[in-house]
Amino acid sequence: MKALTISINNAGKKFGREWVFRNLNQEILPGDRLVIQGGNGSGKSTLLQIISGFISLNEGEITFKGNESIQIQDIYKQISFASPYLQLVEDFTLREMAEHIVAYKPLISSMQINDLIKLSGLQASEHKFIKQFSSGMKQRLKIALALLCDSGLLLLDEPISNLDAQAIDWYKNMIQEFAGDRTVIVCSNNIQNEFFFCTKHLNIEDYKLIGK
Repeated sequence: MKALTISINNAGKKFGREWVFRNLNQEILPGDRLVIQGGNGSGKSTLLQIISGFISLNEGEITFKGNESIQIQDIYKQISFASPYLQLVEDFTLREMAEHIVAYKPLISSMQINDLIKLSGLQASEHKFIKQFSSGMKQRLKIALALLCDSGLLLLDEPISNLDAQAIDWYKNMIQEFAGDRTVIVCSNNIQNEFFFCTKHLNIEDYKLIGK
């Protein structure tokens, strides 16, 4: 799938009367690796959810372009998303969860579900229910699904949350091998291991005072 161009123009989001950010402009080109940085509650996850189409702006616009322009309501077809707050189906086994996701979003070229399970490092648990997984195991599965499904845009919100040191090394290796040429956006609390591969930076805090 072709990497996306994303144009954020005079974007603003508020909850009630309080602006989370305002007058935000950013051009994200195909293949860019962008990290959105900021402290807890700063609005970086909100911006990522807006880019994903989960929630809407109060002002401004975001436009997407692959081979042609893409409407924001259709952007979900183009993205892979991993975050600690996205829920898996607890009553599915690992294999059932993978089969369910792949039915809607195919894997990258030549990849099979058995490959995904092996690369996740969770093959010993493929027939266990998701509800039996630790938070770290769930996060590994989310990252593997996001990286190995075919998409033009990869969104990662605090991707090493709940991962131990060994799993962080696994994450870094997976990024290096499978991020490919797609556009990647990472949200991070300034943890270098999460965005070690990013070359562009956006600090959401820079758009806080403007919005007050």
